[in-house]
Amino acid sequence: VVVAEPEPAEYVKICDVYGAGYFYIPGTETCLRVGGYLRYDAGFGDIGTFDGSVTNDRLNGDRQHTYYKNARFALKTWTGQETELGTLKTYTETRFQFGNTNADGTAQNKSVSLNFAWIQLGGLRVGKDETAYDTFIGYAGNVIQDTIIPYGGKDTNLISYTFDAGNGLSAIVSFEQGSGGESRIRRPGDTWVIDNNTIDSYVPHVVGGVKYTAGWGAITGVVAYNSNYEEWAGKVRFDVKATDQIDLFIMGGYGTDDNIDRSFYKQWGGNWAVWGG
Repeated sequence: VVVAEPEPAEYVKICDVYGAGYFYIPGTETCLRVGGYLRYDAGFGDIGTFDGSVTNDRLNGDRQHTYYKNARFALKTWTGQETELGTLKTYTETRFQFGNTNADGTAQNKSVSLNFAWIQLGGLRVGKDETAYDTFIGYAGNVIQDTIIPYGGKDTNLISYTFDAGNGLSAIVSFEQGSGGESRIRRPGDTWVIDNNTIDSYVPHVVGGVKYTAGWGAITGVVAYNSNYEEWAGKVRFDVKATDQIDLFIMGGYGTDDNIDRSFYKQWGGNWAVWGG
């Protein structure tokens, strides 16, 4: 009688080099973390502030308000691995959503979105990200509705490099592709044109920024060049940690509009804009 020897069990090993939740992928030196979240939103009211939705009454066809609802499942992954050139990291986030829109009360599956998929080695990052024009300056505050006055673009492929001097001073430069299908954008003089925020040649959009962070808060500046329209936009943000519970910020923006009123980076109307929270 021949008795087969059991295969040795290979247990997953915990990897705490990059933080909690990581484990070694069996047979490799790569650490992996898998996470995500479920979110359910329900809102009603004026669709001008993205809170409600409109639909048609099934009996008489009247246009009327209804709830705006959205269910989201987000899947996230992080990896880390030490190489001869430094720490190699990756991050992905994919979102699956079901619900209606602000303009239509019909609930249905929405398109799956790849929100992040980048590789980073030291300060060098390549892949799908949100533009450094928003990420480096901290968007428009950690608030519920941060897009009533648009403050910049979002999705893009990019090649960026972040330099951290280690004394609170950091800087970034990012070469970006832009994104977005065709949309109607108003030029100065109320002339409507078809715009696409993706670059139209070998010349990329360019973003640069400088930040100083201290115990009292931070001051950050970013500037962006839109290669399609040869337009510039910039923002300066001032953060103050008022108390342990209260953070305050104010951010001002300026952009040229010689060729187009709104673009990937200057999405607000006119030259000037200001935000606070």
